[in-house]
Amino acid sequence: MKKRYLQEQAKKDLEQKMVFISGPRQVGKTTLAMSLLQNEDSYLNWDIPVHREAILKRELPLTDLWCFDEIHKYKSWRDYLKGVYDEFHKTHQILVTGSARLDLLRKSGDSLQGRYHHLRLHPLSVKELGIIDQDEFRKLMTLGGFPEPYFSNSETEAKRWSTNYRSLLVNQESSSIETISDLSKLELLSLRLPELVGSPLSLNGLREDLQIAHKTVSRWMDILENIYMIFRLSPFGSPLIRAVKKEQKHYHFDWTLVQDMPARFENLIASHLLKWVHYQRDVFGEELELRYFRDTDGREVDFCLTNHRKPEIFVECKWGDGSTSKHLHYLQKKFPDARYYQVSATGTKRFVNKNNIIHIPALVFLQDFV
Repeated sequence: MKKRYLQEQAKKDLEQKMVFISGPRQVGKTTLAMSLLQNEDSYLNWDIPVHREAILKRELPLTDLWCFDEIHKYKSWRDYLKGVYDEFHKTHQILVTGSARLDLLRKSGDSLQGRYHHLRLHPLSVKELGIIDQDEFRKLMTLGGFPEPYFSNSETEAKRWSTNYRSLLVNQESSSIETISDLSKLELLSLRLPELVGSPLSLNGLREDLQIAHKTVSRWMDILENIYMIFRLSPFGSPLIRAVKKEQKHYHFDWTLVQDMPARFENLIASHLLKWVHYQRDVFGEELELRYFRDTDGREVDFCLTNHRKPEIFVECKWGDGSTSKHLHYLQKKFPDARYYQVSATGTKRFVNKNNIIHIPALVFLQDFV
């Protein structure tokens, strides 16, 4: 397995505080952790009974670095880690990995505050893989960015993996967040969502489809986000535009679940941009956010990257070369200092028009991220 993009940063942060590494299941967190451990005995997984017993009895390995994997499934994990850190941080390094969003599982007034750095590990990307060839880009779009299906080099194996992965998240990972009485309907929700990628999501529409309460749909969407199955983007709003305020769009970390290829391409771009935003926030403390633009007149642009709530980059996704989006032209007049990109999946044109809107192939555009 190739060296992951967060490896050096995690090693550096461990010299100062605990390090939390979260991210989707099977994205490579354990592999990354093992690359930092000098001794496999340092690794303790809550899901392994003998490891769980050692954790509860505080029978910790005679190593300088301890790695606690999936410990968020322990109800008192925050207090446990606080006690371990306060007692041993001068002599031991502590690494914590988990497939749930550790930042959201913490509660307000959390006793761990100030004791850790948080890094979010994302699937493989164009930049991380060093992709410079269109065929390899198509492979990434087809097989996805998770290490196992990508390195299988098999579309069949990737499909089998994706099906099993979705079932694992719905039937096992969701229960680590909350007890769900009707897993069959949660699975129906997970099957419906990929068909709705790229459009503002109506929870009321989902409620009617599944015949469940609005509150239940909302809670289940939170669960799917907390276990890194999906992520949601809010609309960008500004006094200069009549933006919508509530409607969110959603995307999947496993973009191969999306069968419509233009929508899958949009999902892939969203994943790459979110990876960049999280990297800049986690490593450098930058106040970046990923949003989308949609106003009350129906104008829409796929992505807006903001810095301190000011738009820096607008991105519109197209399957092939084509005329410039009129909505990019509209926004360019409103925010002349931002950068504007029309990114194509299969197109080859690369130019800037008279209004400073850049047309660029996705393969080239994504090489500037992480």
